[in-house]
Amino acid sequence: MSPPLADCTPLDRAALDAHPLPRVEGGDKDSRGQVLVIAGSRDVPGAALLAAHGAMRAGAGKLQIAAPDLIAVPLGIAMPEAKVVGHASHRDGGFARSALDEIGHMASRADAIVAGPGLESNHAAAPLAAILLASGKRLALDAALLHVLAQCAAEARAAAIPPILLPHAGELASLLGCDAAEVEADPLAAGRRCAAHYGANVLVKGVQSHVVAADGRAWLYAGGGPGLGVSGSGDVLAGITAGLLARGADPLAALLWGVWLHGEAGRALSKKVGPLGFLAREIAVEVPALLRETSPG
Repeated sequence: MSPPLADCTPLDRAALDAHPLPRVEGGDKDSRGQVLVIAGSRDVPGAALLAAHGAMRAGAGKLQIAAPDLIAVPLGIAMPEAKVVGHASHRDGGFARSALDEIGHMASRADAIVAGPGLESNHAAAPLAAILLASGKRLALDAALLHVLAQCAAEARAAAIPPILLPHAGELASLLGCDAAEVEADPLAAGRRCAAHYGANVLVKGVQSHVVAADGRAWLYAGGGPGLGVSGSGDVLAGITAGLLARGADPLAALLWGVWLHGEAGRALSKKVGPLGFLAREIAVEVPALLRETSPG
């Protein structure tokens, strides 16, 4: 059972107003930052595409994708807005360890990074997470990299900018070394343990989602509807959050806005399409209008 709402701040417009996004100044793409998406594998190539759409719909100016070379060309065709760089693949369809130096070089030139959607949790995953945590960049980690992050807890706590972690119950259980049932019994407490242990801003995904800052403050988002519980939805959320990071939002603001935009996009689609049946790729399309509606003036 979730803890009482009194232990959290509602994630609503008032909360967002207290954590505003950077103003849009001018029309230069460089002014809105470069986002690097590190995602995809032979078996789940579309995760990189979904995260990339989320990042660009959230207003990032420039997009690069680092992906296993097995999928780089079709990704580049599917996302012509991106520079897609293929890196050495392991036989499991994910990154080979030999790819890590080149990925780290790409990360050093980005303003913000989202890493993990669709990746394999193979022998390259933990070293990749360590490289990214040491990069000094705004960083959102998801999916495969969350399952190996326990090996990099010290690096997470030492990161110059607190990372954003985006786990569902199973991934949060991996982060804490506990059972998923324990997380589901008290998601807020689990989120606070995770935030404190990793020095991170943490989203605990669920029908109702909790956002927990590294200092233990918490917000509750009541949910955008059951239609958001669909394959690929989390990849879009990760991309939206990274796009806001690229624009210069601090990690907590980017996470709060990312969760709200993702949820409200689902709410809008439930009215247009129905409570169920819309696709993850459609979520990102709703984001620009939501951002326009919330822009000052």
